[in-house]
Amino acid sequence: MSTRNQVINFQTLRTLANVDGFYLLGYAWLFGMSLWITFFGGVIAFRALPRHQFGALQHKVFPVYFVQSILLSGGLLAFWVFKHPDVTTHVFKPWYADVAQAYALGTVLVGQGLNYFVVGPMTSRIMFKRQKQEKEEGKAYNDADVSAEMKALNRQFGSLHGISSLFNLAAVIALGIHGLWIGNVGVKGY
Repeated sequence: MSTRNQVINFQTLRTLANVDGFYLLGYAWLFGMSLWITFFGGVIAFRALPRHQFGALQHKVFPVYFVQSILLSGGLLAFWVFKHPDVTTHVFKPWYADVAQAYALGTVLVGQGLNYFVVGPMTSRIMFKRQKQEKEEGKAYNDADVSAEMKALNRQFGSLHGISSLFNLAAVIALGIHGLWIGNVGVKGY
């Protein structure tokens, strides 16, 4: 029977529950979540909420996002290496397609790991220090005549936020590249 005219029944539905199918679901979850957080959810929240509430929301959302990114990208990477054993043999040859895909997933894992364990906590600490300083000075962080301490906090926050954004953008790009690859070649190994 041609797949074009395949009948859907319990048996055909059962065959959908396989490792390759779950890989694609995990990838879709990770890429969709990354796109939403990066380009939509944060922008909507920034426009809809007062700055302090926006900061409090991001402080709660981003750790969950980073943990899910770490777990999903780590699982996808482990599965990819298992299904493509040449990755371990040629790990230092990123021009090999299967190795390049492992590098893409590794980029997500490392970048979001750094965001979760290092950059995110540092950014949150500076954000809360800046909010405290605003209360003490009775001025917004971006007023022209803020203290030198506030200016230093602003620089630190800007730098950390920029680093976090770059790690996140690298993850989104790496996932996009991986998605184009698996969309054209598939996930099946050998």
